[in-house]
Amino acid sequence: ELPENWTDTRETLLEGMLFRLKYMGMTLVEQPKGEELSAAAVKRIVATAKASGKKLQKVTLKVSPRGIVLNDSGTNELIENISIYRISYCTADKIHDKVFAYIAQNQLNENLECHAFLCTKRKMAQAVTLTVAQAFKIAFEFWQASKEG
Repeated sequence: ELPENWTDTRETLLEGMLFRLKYMGMTLVEQPKGEELSAAAVKRIVATAKASGKKLQKVTLKVSPRGIVLNDSGTNELIENISIYRISYCTADKIHDKVFAYIAQNQLNENLECHAFLCTKRKMAQAVTLTVAQAFKIAFEFWQASKEG
């Protein structure tokens, strides 16, 4: 459950906000952003996840102005650490409304990847999206401050 004023909790966000989600998968995309683009990508990921019949991996997603850190919920093993500067788009999908997705550039091959996660509720998918947006804002403020300073 999120507190009413959770968007004001800059301090919390600086340390990183944790969300428990299920990782659905990844697909490559052509462009860094766009609603239709991400909706099509999410549709592909959902279809693939359903077709595989496998249980989704439980993960913790930590959002901070540094970026997104993904850990396996069971083993706490680090899956991925994505710099905020590599993330170009994030969304709570309109059709699959419990799905949170982001598009980021792969560090090794520069591919654009869309990663999708299943949330317990629609509100949670929106919350993760808003938290990432908030993290962007703070990271941008830091970046501006560092340039001026």
